[in-house]
Amino acid sequence: MDESFANLQTSHLLGSVPAVISDDKRSTNVPIASVNEAGPSANMQIFPPNLGNNTKGYQTLESPTVQGPEQQPSNNWKGFFNVYSYTQYFDVDTDVVLNRLMSSLYPTSGDFFNKIDANPDLYGLVWICTTLVFVLASLGNCATYLVKKRTDSNAPWIFDVNYMNLAASIIYGYAIIVPLGFYFSLRYMGSKADLLRFWCLWGYSLFVFVPTSLPLLIPVEFLRWVIILLAGSASSCFVALNLRSYLETNNDITVVMAAAFGLQMVLSIFIKVWFFP
Repeated sequence: MDESFANLQTSHLLGSVPAVISDDKRSTNVPIASVNEAGPSANMQIFPPNLGNNTKGYQTLESPTVQGPEQQPSNNWKGFFNVYSYTQYFDVDTDVVLNRLMSSLYPTSGDFFNKIDANPDLYGLVWICTTLVFVLASLGNCATYLVKKRTDSNAPWIFDVNYMNLAASIIYGYAIIVPLGFYFSLRYMGSKADLLRFWCLWGYSLFVFVPTSLPLLIPVEFLRWVIILLAGSASSCFVALNLRSYLETNNDITVVMAAAFGLQMVLSIFIKVWFFP
């Protein structure tokens, strides 16, 4: 190869490859560092070149740009029979659940719907109902044991497994069917109603029966009735007053409040009669 081409500066030519220079001739040529400093700085290029939108040319190594409209957030609903569709209703922190539990113990505030407006959950409904089922089944059997041993210490006692089935049917059925009935009734009357918020409200309204089930073990009938009526009144006021604040523009708000209050009291009396006789 002609030596005249070996001394040609090629650093400013994009896409070119420098000529191979032997070691014995490197000392007679201009240093590569000085050549690079003298010439323009070269950017990394890839082949083929990009000279425009529709023509070919060199393309620089850059991060690809996303064109087109922005992607909309994906919908979390994947169908009625997909478990992942319901995970959004259980995405709630422990502090939030504790705050809502404490709100259910103060029934006169009437601001529960304001607290759950941003994120109504079903975690409280499932957790409270499940806890209440086990509490009623276990403490109900303990109550019958204490009463039987008090009347006749020699009488045999058998653990009643049917308490578990009865408690599960009543508590889960009440917490699901009653809000569903109020939802369809209010929608039929032309009022605003949200089924998820109703389930959340009725679920937390049952929490008061969990701690009050323990003193119901006291084998004093009058005291048991006082305890269960106080718990039922607190739960009933919690539901009725929050419904009043939620349906304040409804003409039939008195009927709705009376129905909700009465159903909660019926549930409390049923708990006393069947599980703590």
